[in-house]
Amino acid sequence: MEKLKTDKAVIVEGKYDKIKLSAVLDAVIITTEGFGIYKNRDTAELIRKYAQTSGIIILTDSDAAGFRIRGHIKSICPEGKITNVYIPDVFGKERRKAEPSKEGKLGVEGMDAAVLRRLLEEAGIGSSEASVGDKMTMQELYELGCIGSENSSLLRRRTALLLGLPERITAKGLLEAINSIFGRERAEAAVRSAKKEMGN
Repeated sequence: MEKLKTDKAVIVEGKYDKIKLSAVLDAVIITTEGFGIYKNRDTAELIRKYAQTSGIIILTDSDAAGFRIRGHIKSICPEGKITNVYIPDVFGKERRKAEPSKEGKLGVEGMDAAVLRRLLEEAGIGSSEASVGDKMTMQELYELGCIGSENSSLLRRRTALLLGLPERITAKGLLEAINSIFGRERAEAAVRSAKKEMGN
């Protein structure tokens, strides 16, 4: 199958993530070397440069460390064009490792190539006409109960999981994913299903 192509630079954590992603994507792939991004000014500057020109795609793991790295990249590229692609919460162990990660979740390296391809395609990577339909606002997310109520955090986590997103995603991250990947209709259906699961 032909690789997806993009002019955007893709940011992953390590070299094994890069190897896995290279199988499905023809693009510049930059590794952060885990938390090395905090110290390596050259890498940070390169990422900033891509963010300000062609744009970047952040594809870090969905554990706490991955979210910290994702947050740091966003903070050093305040005016950049950023596309966030999230790895779903899948529990397991990468083949080359003796034990599962601290949180027991697979990262980019452990994802099936077909899953990575689908995630990228859903985010509009490799397609010049990506459209998810109607966009949602933060106010609408509030009205759905995903923000500002007693059970918002739980509802948001369940909705995220139903959409194949990591459960630790923030409200802002959820809204961004809805508007760039899923669209209003699919998001509202996921919230309804999540509420049903919660007995609401």
